[in-house]
Amino acid sequence: MQDDKYHTWLIETDALARLLETDPAADRVVLDCSWYLPGTGKHALDDFAEAHVPGARFVDLADISDPESPYVNMMPAAARFAAAMGALGIGPETDVIVYDSGYVSARLWWMFRTFGHDRVRILNGGWRKWRAEGRPTESGDPQPATPRPFDAEKDAARIVALSEMRKIVDTASATVIDARTAARFRGQEGSGYPGVASGFMPGAINTPWQLFFEPAPSHRFVSVDTARKIFASHGVDLARPVVTTCGSGVTASILGFMIELLGHSDWRLYDGSWHEWGQHPDTPKLTTPE
Repeated sequence: MQDDKYHTWLIETDALARLLETDPAADRVVLDCSWYLPGTGKHALDDFAEAHVPGARFVDLADISDPESPYVNMMPAAARFAAAMGALGIGPETDVIVYDSGYVSARLWWMFRTFGHDRVRILNGGWRKWRAEGRPTESGDPQPATPRPFDAEKDAARIVALSEMRKIVDTASATVIDARTAARFRGQEGSGYPGVASGFMPGAINTPWQLFFEPAPSHRFVSVDTARKIFASHGVDLARPVVTTCGSGVTASILGFMIELLGHSDWRLYDGSWHEWGQHPDTPKLTTPE
């Protein structure tokens, strides 16, 4: 049996299809947040133009990240996020449903909540499940939205900065969970970013984000019971405060999302993640030989 939060933060494809058909005029925005790593040479907006959920709007993670930071995908100022969401027609009472074709939706879910907007759900299974089920799609560029005022106030307490992360690693005062693949975590392959050292933080527990999704064609999040077993099998103590991390703060949100579904609210995200930690010469970095 699923926990109530599983249904609070998620919406199934059949439920969204019914909403689009029976209540199209509701204060609701379906938001495609698909994204590719910059080095791929691809842009998800091209995929959106080819096909998307009917009526969906598109947001680029780069446009809602801090443009002044030397580290990728960092949280922006509240004003930047508010302007972007308002331009998408999202107001304070708007129900937001986010989806993507990979692993970004949890990051948007976390961003909305960190900026004070809790009316947000993730489409379970995302775009891949929607397409696999043969549901209706549209093509073309996003339709212009009527701008609306969107208030955002960043809850800094949900974010761990580098200075605090150093203390957490030094004192082992929290359970640190790293969402990267095992090979990248161990330093057996590159960090994925030029000039960024490989490895992991002392005391960090590797719990790859891919474990929390069912295989194709479902691509749904695993059940809360399965998630609980995954964390336990990796030695994660959720009774302690938790900090999630990854390569650039994106898949770390998946771990936080699953922790929240399990009923644990005492978790935070290290926003700089390995992209920041790996570039500082004085941060401890460990590797594991093959």
